[in-house]
Amino acid sequence: MRKLSLVLILVAAAISVAATAKSVYNFTLRSIDGQSVPLRSYHGKVLLLVNVASRCGFTPQYAGLESLYEKYKDRGFVIVGIPANNFGGQEPGTNEEIKKFCNTKYNVSFPMMSKVSVLGPDKTPLYAFLTDNSINPKIGGEIKWNFTKFLFDRKGKPVARFEPAVTPDSPQVVAAIEQELGH
Repeated sequence: MRKLSLVLILVAAAISVAATAKSVYNFTLRSIDGQSVPLRSYHGKVLLLVNVASRCGFTPQYAGLESLYEKYKDRGFVIVGIPANNFGGQEPGTNEEIKKFCNTKYNVSFPMMSKVSVLGPDKTPLYAFLTDNSINPKIGGEIKWNFTKFLFDRKGKPVARFEPAVTPDSPQVVAAIEQELGH
């Protein structure tokens, strides 16, 4: 009973935070090294948020994400990788293990955050906000799998959502990024 009460309190808190947030910039995450990272620190940049996993069929997208980041970072583009273990237990490692995997296998240089939940009763407030259709009708809806991508303009306004099968180097992702960088 006590565990259920705690889960209900956490769900209510996440819904409350999501409902009062007006922008992606109202959220703070922890870096993969445990440092506080207010998303407002990315204000003025085109931002791509991606829920990632190390043992997924889409994991090779790390290479495409890193390539995108390298290509556009000097023009004001940033990718934030957000590990999550919500789908098939495909991100079971600790933050340290995830960081080592990303660095060793894909030379990831874009910011990586600490592992969170993007689905269910322990969903992090950021993802409660992102997936709420009433707040974000353009990008809302539950996360279906790893490597769902959310693109925001330089003011933090949601621009597009790309489902996992849409690769980082796909024409629609590249065109959307280039359009926002041109503004």
